[in-house]
Amino acid sequence: MQSKQYHVTDTELLVLQVLWDRGQATTREVCDAIYPEGSTSQYYTVQKLLERLEKRNCVIRDRRQRVHVFSAAIDRETLIQERLRGLSDTLCGGAVIPMLTGLIQMRRWTASEQKQLKELLKEVPPKKLPKD
Repeated sequence: MQSKQYHVTDTELLVLQVLWDRGQATTREVCDAIYPEGSTSQYYTVQKLLERLEKRNCVIRDRRQRVHVFSAAIDRETLIQERLRGLSDTLCGGAVIPMLTGLIQMRRWTASEQKQLKELLKEVPPKKLPKD
């Protein structure tokens, strides 16, 4: 089953990060977090970004009060998985090992991080191959 693709721009990602960090926020709160010295045009930019994200079911708007409150409808892990899947499809023809190799080799890992990676691999059940 193909999972849903969330196409989120880098600027929309900034909005989602504010919502993930805060849990929920008004347009003004999101704007202030992204643009601390925000102008009116930046406020309207954030408003438009929230509207686009809402249309794509990435955020939920609570309209019960005069000032609408937004929260993320997708979690960070879901978006990470979607982006990584797209990246592996684009760069590696859908293969994951070259991408994982690149991620693992791009920096040094502490002993604790190496242990976490090993434990994570133990938790992942092996893929069953079709029988000939």
